[in-house]
Amino acid sequence: MPLSEHVQQHPSRENLFTANDVLDILHKQQWLLEDASAEQAAFCERAAALLGPHAADVHGLGELLKLVFHYDAAQILQTVEAHAVLARYGAREVVRQLALFLLDPVPFDSDRFKEVVTLLKERLELRGRDLFHPLRLTLAGRSGEGELDRVILLVDEAAALPFAVPVKTLRTRVVEFCAALD
Repeated sequence: MPLSEHVQQHPSRENLFTANDVLDILHKQQWLLEDASAEQAAFCERAAALLGPHAADVHGLGELLKLVFHYDAAQILQTVEAHAVLARYGAREVVRQLALFLLDPVPFDSDRFKEVVTLLKERLELRGRDLFHPLRLTLAGRSGEGELDRVILLVDEAAALPFAVPVKTLRTRVVEFCAALD
């Protein structure tokens, strides 16, 4: 599947969730303690649009949102999943190159994501799971499929907003991951 399909809402999946569902989760998890500002409400709309089609129920939506709001590289690297991903050919080089790209303070949006993936493909000659699983593990905290790309696209947006729990930027996440890796 081309990257453009990974980072855009898949048209064949129905979205059962609204910004209010995201807002309810934020309140229940105490990631937002007050009424939402206009910017936070816009984030909730975007989160519902990006993550909603990939969640079967409210619990699943909450689990995807948790990946935006909670990140601990040391914990991630203790998992069997992380060991399996990082043992694959080229995985550590994906992480290193990703870190170099994210040191550039360019905003990480869909276009930047496509650019980074294209550059990683060219430099490392890796595709599919070999490329995307280490990238997703590093930035979202889990390996997996395209729903994690949408989590990644929400991270910096959430980090720029005043939530009760500070959200680590993608740049912070990759630095933390590399530090815990070595």
